[in-house]
Amino acid sequence: MHARRLNRPRAIGAAVIVIAGAAVGIISATSSSGSADSSPIPGAPQGRLGSNARSGPAAGGTVGTVGTVGTVGSVSPPSFTVSTATGQKVTVNVADSTTYRKGTSPAAASAVATGEPVLVLGMTSGTAITATQVILQPAGGGSGSASASPVVPFERGAQSPSKQDGQVPGSYSEGAGTIVSGTTAERATEAALAAYPGGVVNRVVELSNGEYQVHNVGVNWPHHIFVDSSFEVVGAN
Repeated sequence: MHARRLNRPRAIGAAVIVIAGAAVGIISATSSSGSADSSPIPGAPQGRLGSNARSGPAAGGTVGTVGTVGTVGSVSPPSFTVSTATGQKVTVNVADSTTYRKGTSPAAASAVATGEPVLVLGMTSGTAITATQVILQPAGGGSGSASASPVVPFERGAQSPSKQDGQVPGSYSEGAGTIVSGTTAERATEAALAAYPGGVVNRVVELSNGEYQVHNVGVNWPHHIFVDSSFEVVGAN
C-alpha cells in the first residue's frame, strides 16, 4: 500500500514535467510566430491608414515618407492646413528643420499663405504630416480641381473603380517590393502627385524591375501610381 501511494506522486510529477515542457515549447513557438506575423509586409496595407485605402483616411496608421499636394487653408504657426484637389483636409506641422522652396528657389516660412498651392513632403501620423519640405508653386496640379484630374474623390460606401491608366509592371503583385525613404521616395511622391493630385501618399515601394509603386490613400482611385527609375509616371490602378 505504501509503495503504491509513493508511486502516484512520482507519476503525477513526471506528467507535470512533460506538460510544462510542452507548454514552454508552445509558448516559444507562439512567440516566434507572433514576431514573424507582426513584421510589416513591404507594399502591403499596414495599420489603419493603409487598410483604409478604399474607405478614406483615418486616425492612426503607419509612420513613413509621405506627401500631399493642394492649397493652403488656415495658417496658425507652427502648423497650417492643406486642402487637396479632392477636398481632403490635411494638417501640416512644421519644425525648425523644415525647408521651404518657391519653385526652384529657397523661400521663407512666411511664404506659406492662404490660397498658395503647395507640395508637402515629410512624415505621417494619421492624417497629419510633419513636414521636412514645403514646396510652393509645385509643378503639376497642386491647385487643380478634382474634376480636372483623373482622380476619383473618396466617397464613403462607394465601390472603387476597377481601371488602369498607362502601364502597370507585368510582374507587379501587391505586397511585393522594398519600402524606400529619403530623396528617392520624395522624388517618386512628387512625380506621382503632379500627375494624380488629390490623395495622400503614405509609402513608396521599389519593385524588382527598378520602378516604384507609390501608395495613394484618401481617394477612391488611383491607389497605386507607378513611377519609373527616371521618376516619370508610367501608369496607375
